[in-house]
Amino acid sequence: MYIEKVKIKNFKCFEGWFEVDFNQGVNIIVGNNEAGKSTLLEAIHLCLTGMLNGKYLRNELSPYLFNRKVERAYLDSIASKQPLDPPGIQIELFFGGDSDTLEDLRGNGNSEKNDKARGLLFSIEFDKKYDGAYTELLKSKEINSIPLEFYQVQWSEFSRQPATARGVPIKSALIDSTSTRVQSGSDMYISRIVREFLDEKERVAISQAHRKLKDAFKADGNVSAINKRLAEAAKISRKDVSISVDMSSHNAWENSLMTYINEVPFHYIGKGEQCIVKTRLALSSKKNSEATVLLIEEPENHLSHSKLNQLIGDISTDNSDKQVIITTHSSFVANKLGLDHLVLLRDAKVTRIKDLKASDFFHKLPGYDTLRLVLSQKSILVEGDADELVVQRAYMDANDGKLPIEDEIDVISVGLSFLRFLELATALKIPVVVATDNDGDTAALEKKYAKYKDVEHIKICYDPLVDKGDLVLNGKPFNYNTLEPKLVKSNSVETFNELFEPVRELS
Repeated sequence: MYIEKVKIKNFKCFEGWFEVDFNQGVNIIVGNNEAGKSTLLEAIHLCLTGMLNGKYLRNELSPYLFNRKVERAYLDSIASKQPLDPPGIQIELFFGGDSDTLEDLRGNGNSEKNDKARGLLFSIEFDKKYDGAYTELLKSKEINSIPLEFYQVQWSEFSRQPATARGVPIKSALIDSTSTRVQSGSDMYISRIVREFLDEKERVAISQAHRKLKDAFKADGNVSAINKRLAEAAKISRKDVSISVDMSSHNAWENSLMTYINEVPFHYIGKGEQCIVKTRLALSSKKNSEATVLLIEEPENHLSHSKLNQLIGDISTDNSDKQVIITTHSSFVANKLGLDHLVLLRDAKVTRIKDLKASDFFHKLPGYDTLRLVLSQKSILVEGDADELVVQRAYMDANDGKLPIEDEIDVISVGLSFLRFLELATALKIPVVVATDNDGDTAALEKKYAKYKDVEHIKICYDPLVDKGDLVLNGKPFNYNTLEPKLVKSNSVETFNELFEPVRELS
């Protein structure tokens, strides 16, 4: 069992419908800050567990869950003659696999009305039973935020049956090394994983040991004396008051479970080690009857190079048939886990490296620099290192000494591979300027870049003037239309001789 496809509507940064397909094994989500990587993981985890940030969302509704543009459009329409309907949030997970368990989830309770689909739907939507009250509120024109008091949370199977945490066949393990959610002094996630490792016999044994702990606590002489004093303090209550170990439910021990690493409470060890321990525990889960989706948020955070290598090695070689979805900014992580698994996310648009014609090129691109264009806000593509330096200096001269990168513009030397990078820029709508030589043939350039002539976010820049001269080198006419001769032409030979004079003196 695995997640085949995710569809999200109006949840946080996703305006309208967003859709992405997943591999059965490893999936690497790459994108800039605010691209929606974390939101995607949150949405998957929410639809599998009903929980967000460690709490059941049913009791934690907030207007900030809704896409801000959708919310603004709704509020702006309130004063009009035809106000928009209250916006809703939908998260749909489509499952794949041959398990008989999935057949119970089959039905058309999804946005596609697909009878053959198997999956889950989590929705936050206006409850029609409040139509009357909402109509009265609408007349007042005093709606300044989404009226959540009229909303309902629904968690259901595609079969239209209510979903329950126990009935969901795919379990979600969300690992974020940047945060630790603590409950009763213990990290909730690590405690849950440890509990799930126990079989029924072991759980009964721990419960009995916990009950013995309560009896020993109450029998302690100091505790008995304190309880006697509390019982005599009539001002506190007319009934007996005492202190004891929490035994309010048969699983009370679970809430006080503390996980230790080398006798140190788990939440006191380093964040990087926490990430590694959580991941390894999730990968080695004994519950083979339940599939596990492992959601990992930027594993490179808090990890040294060697520790990151260890973690990536664990994921690559021992995922125990579990589906892994990772978000990252790291080209190292992407290259290590395989570019075939790479999902590029930008402005709610998805592209896979393997779907590009230039796929082979990006697979072979050295230096772990594969993601540089993807993670840039804007880019200037140049041919070589000298071109890059010239463009950087020209930008500084025109912008009070600021480097392009300070304005989120990355100058990237791509050799002769402009077209390959432009294919990627087109797929993800990345604003790109190509600065190239005309090589003495502007007609050839026009033909080469004709496909991108009318693409709004791509601009091709070159000198339209073709220079000619009499110089011949090795029997071939000298090319006066590359960077160096153009620089000499613009600045004069005398200027360059003066510039390089100190260099000659040093040599």
